[in-house]
Amino acid sequence: MTLVDAFDYELPPELIAQEPLPRGTARLLLVARDGSACEHLAFGDLVARMPPDALLVLNETRVVPARFLGRRPTGGKAELLLVRPLVDGAWEAFVRTSGRPRPGEVLELEEGAARAEILSGLGAGRFAVRFVGEEALEAAERCGRLPLPPYVRRPERPEDRELYQTVFAREPGAIAAPTAGLHFTPAILSDLEDRGVQIARVVLHVGPGTFTPVRCERVEDHRMERERYRVPPETERALANARACGRPIVACGTTVVRTLEAYAQSGVPEGETNLFIHPPYAFRLVDGLITNFHLPRSTLLMLVSALAGVDVIRRAYAEAVRARYRFYSYGDAMFIPPPPS
Repeated sequence: MTLVDAFDYELPPELIAQEPLPRGTARLLLVARDGSACEHLAFGDLVARMPPDALLVLNETRVVPARFLGRRPTGGKAELLLVRPLVDGAWEAFVRTSGRPRPGEVLELEEGAARAEILSGLGAGRFAVRFVGEEALEAAERCGRLPLPPYVRRPERPEDRELYQTVFAREPGAIAAPTAGLHFTPAILSDLEDRGVQIARVVLHVGPGTFTPVRCERVEDHRMERERYRVPPETERALANARACGRPIVACGTTVVRTLEAYAQSGVPEGETNLFIHPPYAFRLVDGLITNFHLPRSTLLMLVSALAGVDVIRRAYAEAVRARYRFYSYGDAMFIPPPPS
């Protein structure tokens, strides 16, 4: 049994990054797995520290401008956040209103730029909705708002549409960015390939489950929500080849870790996963990890601790706080290299 309190730490509020730095210029904390040392680098130094025979796996999900503000027919305020597609053009969505919305009610969103009908309640503040006269993703791209994390305490700005996407984002479907990928530039990716690093891609559409607070006392009692993932055939082949040749596999972000480990466990290249990775956990595919600094008591921090060790990560986070690293989505990065071969 592991208590959630084991993953708590004190973070000065001023270290929560509110603005992104130019891509590729963040700091990088290299964390030795044996806990011997933490090394302070710049993100561009990752190229020289990545094993030249590594397979680096990226998540090419794209964040949807999935948040809408509007009004109920009564005039009361409404807020809608798309979560995942259902069937026949319907979507699961969080809906917050003054009073409980009823099936058949049509919300006027973004000053009448879009309309969404409430189809049914799904529980826990979620509803099945369908946009009137257009697909939900069309409405989102046309007039939706980017769902910045709540700890970014400022309004969305036009530049966030670019800066809160990775340069390799391709497939719309996430409501939050795979933030470790935000640091990469095309030049850094090209330099990695020139070094000999092979790059593969997966998709995991980041949903609310990734960020749902752990409210129980024991880690083992928490349950993750399902998220959609896909491992393309060419990535399946790259993973098999890397394992056969003894080459290390490095995940860019916790979403890639969950995708690869769900695939390794199930053998299913496309589906949904609610895999919850926490100590102790025997990794089947992932050897190394690039990640940002995560919230206290979060499932993301538990995943990172499962890979590098609870004590190692506790000391690394203490060092990051001492050295005034920037935390969370727009913050700095950490690199946990694969074990020496």
